Amino acid sequence: MTKEKRLKWLGIALRIVGLFCLFGLYPMMMWVWPSGWAWEPRQPEYEQMIMGINATLGASLLIAARNPLAHVSLIWIGICSSIVHGGIMLVQAIVDVKERDNLLGDIPKPTSLREAAQA
Repeated sequence: MTKEKRLKWLGIALRIVGLFCLFGLYPMMMWVWPSGWAWEPRQPEYEQMIMGINATLGASLLIAARNPLAHVSLIWIGICSSIVHGGIMLVQAIVDVKERDNLLGDIPKPTSLREAAQA
């Protein structure tokens, strides 16, 4: 793949992720899939913090999509922080039995299945 094509696809990926961070996270946490994206018990302060950080990242990625080579450090911060976040979540899900559902991508289980699994 040529450098121009890679930059084109990188710009597309940055726009998709940026738009999701700006406009997709809030609906996922509040309406579409709250059991997979929000905390239980509800912790609005943390949820607002996560939404604010991700909206800022989303806007920055949309700006970076115009000229990715001028924003390489921002792109790497987005990549590396996501890997670190995923690693921390992996360790927490392995160590804390209550977080085991996160190993499966936050797939929600009905309460009766969860109780049966704990028995």
